Amino acid sequence: MSSLRAIFLASLMPVTAAPLLAHPHIFVEAGVEVIFDSDGRPDALRISWEYDPFFSMLLVSDMGLDADFTGEISENERDALDGFDMNWIEGYHGDVHVRQGARDIALSEPVEWTSDYRDGQLRSTHLRKLLDPPDPRDEWVIAVYDPTYFTAYTVIDTPRITGRDDCEARIFEPDWDAADARLEAALEELLGAGADIEANFPAVGELFSDEVRLTCAGS
Repeated sequence: MSSLRAIFLASLMPVTAAPLLAHPHIFVEAGVEVIFDSDGRPDALRISWEYDPFFSMLLVSDMGLDADFTGEISENERDALDGFDMNWIEGYHGDVHVRQGARDIALSEPVEWTSDYRDGQLRSTHLRKLLDPPDPRDEWVIAVYDPTYFTAYTVIDTPRITGRDDCEARIFEPDWDAADARLEAALEELLGAGADIEANFPAVGELFSDEVRLTCAGS
């Protein structure tokens, strides 16, 4: 996803020369599937991303696809789209954060990805293994967010649970007023210091993120 940021900015250059001060720039609807192994232990997450129409149009155009702007692509073009958002730069964590209590849960690199473009929107899925699985007897949390808030994610629909039927996933929305207040205060501080806001935008993405909280029988 971080590599998409450069594409977004480059694609927008012919459109406007004004500074891009507003955040976020890219909007993504995220889906989450929690996969348990045969012993009932958390094993992996399948993440889906559906990009907003404007960013989808910019990226597809940049790739030379959908030249007629029909919102659809041919099978040959679909092959060219494969893995369009899986070229992650070094250090990028995939904007998926898992924790149990104070412990961060490590995730694998993405595998088993899919890519598509339908109805004018880019869509993708990928699988990430839980390298140090949480204890299913205690609550654990999945959050999808970009720390820099360049991309805004919204978790849509109740996460799917595969491999167990005694677990529940609930979505908790952020405290929007509190997040807005903290962002405003951080921006005022940057402005007061004469800093370049776009280059030094505060890491507030977590404040605006949905949380998926997982509990299973016995938690």
